[in-house]
Amino acid sequence: MPTLFEIYGYRVFFWSNEAGEPIHVHVSKGKPTANATKIWLPPESNPVLANNNSNIPEKELKRILKMIALNRDSIIAQWYDYFNK
Repeated sequence: MPTLFEIYGYRVFFWSNEAGEPIHVHVSKGKPTANATKIWLPPESNPVLANNNSNIPEKELKRILKMIALNRDSIIAQWYDYFNK
């Protein structure tokens, strides 16, 4: 599972086995876990919170979503590169 970047102590990453799903990232504090927060990156739209299983506090979550939005194009390019699409 590649880590895309870290922000405020949270890791933003892909799970390796999710190529069949729409583009999204997971976010967890420190080490990636199965209970990581999931954020969709729909076409032509801002990131959308699928779940907050990591229980990231609202203030930090907003900052993370903003950073993901700012890096959207790079994240999508890395998704296609990683999953060979």
